[in-house]
Amino acid sequence: MEIREVVSYYLNTETNILEVTFRTIDDSEELIRTDNIEFNIVQEYGYDLVSESFDFFSEFDEDVEEEDVVEFDTQELMSFLNEYYEVNPHIIPEAEIY
Repeated sequence: MEIREVVSYYLNTETNILEVTFRTIDDSEELIRTDNIEFNIVQEYGYDLVSESFDFFSEFDEDVEEEDVVEFDTQELMSFLNEYYEVNPHIIPEAEIY
């Protein structure tokens, strides 16, 4: 099993839970998998997923609401997921129709 695509992710900073949706190489376009992973597990595996954000224009845009959105390096996230599910194949989420 290998991750083909990260569809979306969200880190809830209050609960420290990473919600990630993805497809494996065996999944068709109609299927998606969703998992909730404690973020400290990501750190235990030695991954630093947070990417640097250089959004120079957001400070000038008065219509933008500030949120606790954390941006990840998706390639690093895919690497983590591949390793995580290789070590723990019994916890791979079932594919669902998207």
